[in-house]
Amino acid sequence: MTAKSKKRFTTVIVYLLLIAGSILCLMPLFWMLRSSLMTNVEIFMVPIRWLPEVFQWENYRDVFETLPFLKYYANSLTLVVFVVSGAVLTSSLCAYGLSRINWAGKKIVFTCIMGSMMLPVAVTIIPTFLMFRRIGLTNSLIPLIIPAWLGGGAFYIFLLRQFFLSIPKDLDEAARIDGATHLQIYSKIILPLTKPALVVVGMFAFMNTWNDFLGPLIYLNSDDKYTVALGLQLFVGSYRAEWQLMMAAACLVVIPAILVFMIGQKYLIEGITMTGVKG
Repeated sequence: MTAKSKKRFTTVIVYLLLIAGSILCLMPLFWMLRSSLMTNVEIFMVPIRWLPEVFQWENYRDVFETLPFLKYYANSLTLVVFVVSGAVLTSSLCAYGLSRINWAGKKIVFTCIMGSMMLPVAVTIIPTFLMFRRIGLTNSLIPLIIPAWLGGGAFYIFLLRQFFLSIPKDLDEAARIDGATHLQIYSKIILPLTKPALVVVGMFAFMNTWNDFLGPLIYLNSDDKYTVALGLQLFVGSYRAEWQLMMAAACLVVIPAILVFMIGQKYLIEGITMTGVKG
């Protein structure tokens, strides 16, 4: 076998493995989609029925007739808009202060921020809930929004700080010579150069917020304030589960996440690789 033939054989094997891996990854998505178009009985039939005998498109209509799922969708979208905007803005401001400004105690503050990433979520749930309950903000979206406007999160700060450090400080010095303030440097120089990293932070914040179940479960009591994550579990009752409706609702919930990933995948790769400014 020649070297060229070996290379072709290796390429074919690699592509076959990638195709097999893609099929395995897409199988849950296919199973959810086919189940959303079946009756409750068909979903659990043995032997497995891979496609519905009759496509039950009315399942998607029944999702909105059974529960106020459109209201849950609106609540989640409202939450996502405020959380993503707050996380991107405040985490980038914190990262700018930690990477572009020299001030006493900067290393200590950064160490504390990094140390907070090692705290389990379970450690902070109870005191945070008690604090918001004491000031009367429970049963609303506010406790889920406020943390995003107070730094956004330690991981986002770390990610943006590392990206900001890759930008030459000569740009800051040149701007200060021209009379620019830190706010002008941040908004007109740093942010335009770090668009990929900002998109990555926005995507992570969107995914974490859109899929969050524990936070809304803790703070929300009224059905009209539920998010889509809480709305899904309402299809499973104590005595009966509407699996076909849950699968249809899950398909509707997945659509925004897929769209966000498709739109931002280019920036996701650039942001994670920490591409800086050349020259």
